Amino acid sequence: MLTFDDGPLPGTTARVLDALKRECVRASFFLLGRNAAAHPELARRELAEGHTVAHHTFSHPLLNRMPIATAEAEIDRGFAAVDGALYGSSERSPRTPFFRFPGFASSPLLLDRLQQRGIVVFGADLWASDWNRMSSSRELALVLGRVEANRGGIVLFHDTKQATAAMLPAFLRALKTRGYRVVHVVSR
Repeated sequence: MLTFDDGPLPGTTARVLDALKRECVRASFFLLGRNAAAHPELARRELAEGHTVAHHTFSHPLLNRMPIATAEAEIDRGFAAVDGALYGSSERSPRTPFFRFPGFASSPLLLDRLQQRGIVVFGADLWASDWNRMSSSRELALVLGRVEANRGGIVLFHDTKQATAAMLPAFLRALKTRGYRVVHVVSR
């Protein structure tokens, strides 16, 4: 399963979407509310092309380092911004009930509160470490090695990173060559 955090962002997100489209692959995008509000056309493109559009807070704070009410307000603000960008309105519960904590910084209380609301929290089995500066060829070798070692899983990328956008076409082709299937998770 391919997942992308922190977008959408002009330039890189479009390149990621183009690569996914060329290879007929669907992914899950965990959007920051501020980016969805700033670039609603990219958020709507993700949805229109059949990808799952999910949530990653409004502004990417580490939620386990703040009071519970402040953390919940940040989550809800992200839900509202993403659904507003996608659908023109929002409700208390997001249309797609998928969420990923920035930096995986959860807390037992926040996990309980989200579960009570029917929100599914996603982690990742492996990541591209694309928050570190590296060439696209280095990132490709790194993430392919991790996929092979793990025999697949939920892969975390960032569609805001140039190296990720550049290496994605080769990564998708390598997955097919090596016999991997990309699965896509949808709600309802």
